[in-house]
Amino acid sequence: PAAASKWVRLNVGGTYFVSTRQTLCREPKSFLCRLCCQDGPELGSDKDETGAYLIDRDPTYFGPILNYLRHGKLIINKELAEEGVLEEAEFYNIASLVRLVKERIRDNENRTSQGPVKHVYRVLQCQEEELTQMVSTMSDGWKFEQLISIGSSYNYGNEDQAEFLCVVSRELNNSTNGIVKEPSEKAKVRHPLRCIS
Repeated sequence: PAAASKWVRLNVGGTYFVSTRQTLCREPKSFLCRLCCQDGPELGSDKDETGAYLIDRDPTYFGPILNYLRHGKLIINKELAEEGVLEEAEFYNIASLVRLVKERIRDNENRTSQGPVKHVYRVLQCQEEELTQMVSTMSDGWKFEQLISIGSSYNYGNEDQAEFLCVVSRELNNSTNGIVKEPSEKAKVRHPLRCIS
């Protein structure tokens, strides 16, 4: 009986969890501690036919709550929303976990507001004799990606001029207020090339 009383069975939304009273009492003011760890439980709670405490909450988000009480670390699977864990941490009144999840959400929002790097591509059509000039005049972070020969359709004098498609790219970072910074005008090639967008 002494060993059995050390363990607590919880039925959270139809899913069973087993933990020790010591784990559940890590946060003395929490719902879980008040439910099953204090002498003469403060909260009146029904038990199911197996003797497990019935808790009408989403079991999906209870795993991170229980693991946090077990080892003090916040571990959330990628498929779980941090907001869902925050909601449960607030329900169970686990103050240290609420702070931790809010910090993580804030950090993620800051990272997201800076935005991922985006790439802008341009395809420029040019003749063989224009290639050197085009590459040498690229600026503002534009870089050469690929050169594609499209044959020779221009005839100047007695010579056929080979034509190319030149693919260039530039990285764009989102600003902190979420507005994408457009490339400046000088990033556009400054000679009479045909731009295919």
